[in-house]
Amino acid sequence: MDRQNLTLLTDLYELTMMQGYFKHKDRNETVIFDAFYRTNPCNGGYAVAAGLEQLINYIKELHFSKQDIDYLAGLNIFDDDFLDYLADFKFSGDIYAIPEGTVVFPREPLVKVIAPIMEAQLVETAILNIINHQSLIATKAARVCYAAKGDGIMEFGLRRAQGPDAGIYGARAAVIGGCIGTSNVLCGQLFDVPVKGTHAHSWIMSFPDEYTAFKTYADMYPSACILLVDTYDTLKSGVPNAIKVFQEMQKEGIPLTYYGIRLDSGDLAYLSKKARKMLDDAGFTDAVISASNDLDEYLIESLKLQGAAITSWGVGTNLITSKDNPAFGGVYKLAAVMGEDGTFIPKIKLSENTEKVTNPGNKTIYRIYEKDSGKLKADLICLVDENFSEEESLLLFDPSEPWKKTRLAAGTFTLRELMIPIFKDGECCYNSPKVMEIRSYCQQELDTLWDETRRFVNPHKVYVDLSKKLYDIKIDLLDQMSEKSNDLPQTAKQ
Repeated sequence: MDRQNLTLLTDLYELTMMQGYFKHKDRNETVIFDAFYRTNPCNGGYAVAAGLEQLINYIKELHFSKQDIDYLAGLNIFDDDFLDYLADFKFSGDIYAIPEGTVVFPREPLVKVIAPIMEAQLVETAILNIINHQSLIATKAARVCYAAKGDGIMEFGLRRAQGPDAGIYGARAAVIGGCIGTSNVLCGQLFDVPVKGTHAHSWIMSFPDEYTAFKTYADMYPSACILLVDTYDTLKSGVPNAIKVFQEMQKEGIPLTYYGIRLDSGDLAYLSKKARKMLDDAGFTDAVISASNDLDEYLIESLKLQGAAITSWGVGTNLITSKDNPAFGGVYKLAAVMGEDGTFIPKIKLSENTEKVTNPGNKTIYRIYEKDSGKLKADLICLVDENFSEEESLLLFDPSEPWKKTRLAAGTFTLRELMIPIFKDGECCYNSPKVMEIRSYCQQELDTLWDETRRFVNPHKVYVDLSKKLYDIKIDLLDQMSEKSNDLPQTAKQ
């Protein structure tokens, strides 16, 4: 996409806090913020990280133009010295992230920002906007593709997306999650992903009869001839006319390389089975039967169980909007502040809701795989200075119920650190792979999950554990905060 300055893609309070830091704190105080989410989308067992490439472009272009400064000055809430600071603003910090296409779980930092407090505060909103949306759609796409059990899924929800950006970047995320292509031509141009499509009912209706419409289309696109057969009567008109066109193509010596029909209404299980028999009886056993019509992972799974003879699926509204779960819910929380001695002081957010209590400190994540199966065993959030070895046993415990412990014997597991450096001292040190490469990587990631984790109802939970060192720091901070609370007068507590 054309280079965009998204610097003002932020909430006003990020800027008012920045001015407060500018006036009343050390503006160069280095802090750590983590972007993470608390609950898997769609009540599922996992999510798929996406959006990193756009985040990188955002950081690279991060600057306040003269027009931006003039606009902020016109709000009459910012002082001139602060606006002068913004005029020379450049991100100078470090960013670590989990690569796009990686399977992720709640409470894991998807993005970690280490920067002066004013810089780290400014980027919060845009990071969440980008990562939340694209991770949501990539996750939904992975679920839809899993339901199809190897059949191709095409994304074509552009006309139902919440605006151009959601359509473009949502389609990109859908391909990362497993879709074989998109109807979105601009997405295809920008990200070099396959674009696919057939024709609409209006094509059929604009001709004197259905056969003429089919024949004309086949003459133009003989190597990609998928005919929409439900404009008038699927079984009495649409499929017979499609068969007639295919027979004529055969007689003319035109290779039938990729051809078939598309169903867009009615009982898809019944119609597809009837259409399959008609096509097979006519000798077109390799003809594709494609289907659309408000599909999602649950309907596709149901149709597969009913024996629907569909091998290609077009999914629009329910995918591009993640209709049943339209928000990812990622958050951005302070995890540490650098002390005078150059070491990070862990910070924690306390809440009445247990799930909102944060994990403190400068953290990274190790993924643990079973050595024999290659399947994902658990994830371990730890401090960056901790080291673990595959040649030594590893104790895991549930941080919510720490008495539940598992010791992995040496040599029975493998480890992989998930977070990688993206920016160092304000300069990008990471090159994003092409989207189709990310898609292939995502498929490998999904293959490390057990089927029990990928099922749609009551999926098996993948445990995200804390290292003993990180757990102890967290408990100590909670104890300190509890003691301070107990020292308050009763009226203050209330």
